[in-house]
Amino acid sequence: MKHKKTITSVAFLLLGLGGLHAQESPTVTGGEATGTSGTASYSVGQVVYTTATGTNGSVAQGVQQSFEISVTTGINETSINLKMSVYPNPTTNYLTLKVDLTKNLSYHLFDMQGKVIENKKVTASNTSIKMEGLPKATYFLKVIEENQAVKTFKIIKN
Repeated sequence: MKHKKTITSVAFLLLGLGGLHAQESPTVTGGEATGTSGTASYSVGQVVYTTATGTNGSVAQGVQQSFEISVTTGINETSINLKMSVYPNPTTNYLTLKVDLTKNLSYHLFDMQGKVIENKKVTASNTSIKMEGLPKATYFLKVIEENQAVKTFKIIKN
């Protein structure tokens, strides 16, 4: 009889633990509120939460916690003041690359598969690029300064 009570107690204990769920909190509704000062995510129906307050503000730690990851890599280069344009685009026979400074500039003309069609140095402020022998398609013109891409233009040939 003693073993029967022990087995029954263990069975009820195991069945009771099967219905427990850790770290689960049903919420009724939620959303995102946007205003002039920023954006905040919210949820309604949270059972437990705590609030931490610091010098820069406060945060409510609970079931829903929105976050944003911002990663800055490298240094923004602001000393390059290079103006350039490509015209006419769409083109039929030729393309003109207009730049203010021609120091150490070159261009690469690519097709959509990445194949280099033309690769030349920029020697004048207005450089003419012949497109008349090329089929009608979309091309990319990449302007390079000292092995670093400065700007890429999408060119359409009609």
